Amino acid sequence: MQLNIQQAQAFARMPLAYLRQEYPNHIMHLLNDGNDVLSPRAMHPVFYGCYDWHSAVHGFWLLLRCLRTYPELPARDDITAIFDEHFTPELMERETDYFRAPNRAPFERPYGFGWILALDQELLMSSHPRAAAWHAAMTPLTAEIRRRLLDYLSKLSYPIRVGTHFNTAFALALSLDYARHVKDGELEGVIVDASLRYYGNDTDYPAHYEPGGDEYISGGLTEALLMTKALPPGSFQSWFDKYLPRIAEISQIMQPAHVSDPTDPKIAHLDGLNLSRAWCMKNILRHLHADHPARQAIGASVERHIQASIDQVVGSHYSGGHWLASFALLALEG
Repeated sequence: MQLNIQQAQAFARMPLAYLRQEYPNHIMHLLNDGNDVLSPRAMHPVFYGCYDWHSAVHGFWLLLRCLRTYPELPARDDITAIFDEHFTPELMERETDYFRAPNRAPFERPYGFGWILALDQELLMSSHPRAAAWHAAMTPLTAEIRRRLLDYLSKLSYPIRVGTHFNTAFALALSLDYARHVKDGELEGVIVDASLRYYGNDTDYPAHYEPGGDEYISGGLTEALLMTKALPPGSFQSWFDKYLPRIAEISQIMQPAHVSDPTDPKIAHLDGLNLSRAWCMKNILRHLHADHPARQAIGASVERHIQASIDQVVGSHYSGGHWLASFALLALEG
């Protein structure tokens, strides 16, 4: 299954509604004093909707990605309007000020970091005539996130392998793409070095322990996705064959996760897991030789995972609807 313009339009309609929806809101907020008791929009005048901060960030990312893929998208004017409304220098400066306050170093680290850099990359890749102005408005926030990521990697002794927001590999995969796009040699070098240090010697990943009950990314496959980008050209397959030597035999990772209650905010994560697994597997396949023994099994698994959760994206309960379209887009892209 591949993305088409009808799906892109349907996906875009979701953040177009939810990016202005302030409640319900799952805030992660450290209060330094009583003056920090604020509404989500007062704290985050740009990224206040979509249930939580990072989902708002990749909601904007999704809009740009859909528009870049289909410039004739019917939602184009609505996308322009929502970016003009939110991506102003004044509002972005207030977003950046939130990070500058004391004691907030861990805020959205590293998941939100990766998505901010991915959003900045989409702004740079956009052909929209207003994209340059939106990008300029977000520059202080991007610079702050870049600085924080470099600082974080300088002291992160061990990778975090969970299948949720704290996963190291997911953020590094997005951030490495950004660093290479903007030709940021320092950031690229730090990410590559960290990736090889954290994961370069991994073997026999215990994929039979996946998934956890609230995971929306596969720790094992996301690591492999990162290593397709971080390892020297031509060396991924030999690493992968030691890392997941019997992947085709591991039903726990080759078969889609069962989602018992898509209205539960945590259990609904498993729909995202199915979609993000498909995205990872597609990228892994690009780096395996044509005669690799697991190619056919992985290819079939991609389709099973997409089919298992794609119908839960559009029109789904807000528990999944506020974020799933971004992962569906990744899964369906060629």
